Amino acid sequence: MKEFMVILAAILLLMLFATQYTLQQVNDYRIGQLQLYVNVAKEKAKISGRFTADIVTELKNNILSTFKDVEEDEIIIDVTMTPKYRTVDFDERELIHYKIGVPIKNVIAGASFFGISDNENKAYYILEGATTSELIAP
Repeated sequence: MKEFMVILAAILLLMLFATQYTLQQVNDYRIGQLQLYVNVAKEKAKISGRFTADIVTELKNNILSTFKDVEEDEIIIDVTMTPKYRTVDFDERELIHYKIGVPIKNVIAGASFFGISDNENKAYYILEGATTSELIAP
């Protein structure tokens, strides 16, 4: 009976590794999709010289379609909304800055088994950078 209990406990612990691997695959897919959405929005912003309201709305909708467990107010979007124009020589004034973040919930599988609360079992994935404007000054 003692051996049976030890084997059962070992199987339960080993199952956590399989569930963690699966959870990591899901999180990696979501992060990859987020990177794709941000890249598309960044390229659109390059062409228009700024992040327009339409670009931000499309970005939010794409994020919400992939991250089903995330509310709209949890998404961090801090982008350049004022027009930036392309210059002949590189100048800091032509940079379009962006900072986009999404909470990744359930980072660790079986967190309650290890005594980790839901509040501690999440993290923000933030993409931050800048791109140059392609908008020509009028």
